[in-house]
Amino acid sequence: MSRFIQLHLLTSYPPCNLNRDDQGRPKTAKMGGYDRLRVSSQCLKRTWRTSDLFQSSLNGNLGERTKLFGIELFRYFIEKEIKFKNAIDWSIKIASIFGKPESPTDLRNKKTAAKEKIHGKLLQKWSSRNSTKIDFTKYSLKQLNSLEAIEISQLSFISPEEKKAAFELADRLIEDSDYDFSADVKLLRKDTQAVDIGLFGRMLADAPDRNIEAACQVAHAISVHPIVIEDDYFTAVEEMSEYRADAGAAHIGETRFSSGLFYSYICINRELLSQNLNSDTNLANRAIRALIEAAVKVAPQGKQNSFASRAYASYVLVEKGNQQPRSLSVAFLKPIKHPENSDYIRDSIVALKKQCESFDNVYGACADESYELNVPDEKGNLVGLLNFVAG
Repeated sequence: MSRFIQLHLLTSYPPCNLNRDDQGRPKTAKMGGYDRLRVSSQCLKRTWRTSDLFQSSLNGNLGERTKLFGIELFRYFIEKEIKFKNAIDWSIKIASIFGKPESPTDLRNKKTAAKEKIHGKLLQKWSSRNSTKIDFTKYSLKQLNSLEAIEISQLSFISPEEKKAAFELADRLIEDSDYDFSADVKLLRKDTQAVDIGLFGRMLADAPDRNIEAACQVAHAISVHPIVIEDDYFTAVEEMSEYRADAGAAHIGETRFSSGLFYSYICINRELLSQNLNSDTNLANRAIRALIEAAVKVAPQGKQNSFASRAYASYVLVEKGNQQPRSLSVAFLKPIKHPENSDYIRDSIVALKKQCESFDNVYGACADESYELNVPDEKGNLVGLLNFVAG
């Protein structure tokens, strides 16, 4: 079995703002001395793992990334008619297995007006958790404040097995309120049946021996050519103009965008993924198929309502082998530039394949097998690609 699966994708997006920085501009990077469009690896991974395609393919084998698991436990205890103090204490103890709890506000020496303000904010915060179906208005300031420790201080990936074990622990406490579960930190698992955790890993600062190393590495997608960020000036018109003789634009704004042909690189360690998934090779292959199909077909969600910049990959090169992986991004260190009537995609495909060939000529074969999906030349197909990577 080949250890590494490497994917090289070329995907063209029309005017878009797929992944924004803190000022609302499309993210960029300097490469080869030129500004390029960029979509971060974090954005890409979240796009793929939360896509309908990925979720439906792997339903029942997905984790939850959250800081709020404690509120789900609290609701469970309340529904079982457990007293507030026990419900909150037990919820915090179980949730804290996944990370340090947040610190409640120190209410000592607070004036009455300040306490009333804090109470109002906490009531609004917890009442906004609509899915809990809990009437938080019946709780005092002190009680609402103690709920703050239900939140853990960092996002944690929780697997279905760990979630099930946590609720089994909750049932034990309901049966025996004096049950000592200090040893139950072992409910954190080193292996998992959650493919998103197996693929993208998990870091637990408070339980490093239960960290899971990511089996999938994703590079930031970057345009193969220089780009310029443009401004779109727009207005929204007042439509009830009968009430104002001078009615016209009721809103004026601007948004930034650009377009580009992106090179993306993904490396999957099939051996490590299988190990993470408790040696379930069938599940590992399902995960690989779902991830690759999502990577080829699913676009980031940023500003899609404004630009409808959805796109499929125009070219995919997949490689399998046990050799040390390498990106082909250096093919675009010198950006693709075109005179009139040139073809960005075809020229980029030529550059990518030439770089692959150059590495092979110098270092020896960098993969045992490869498969191409080439839309411009209508070569290869998605089914063939997925069967090649995962059978």
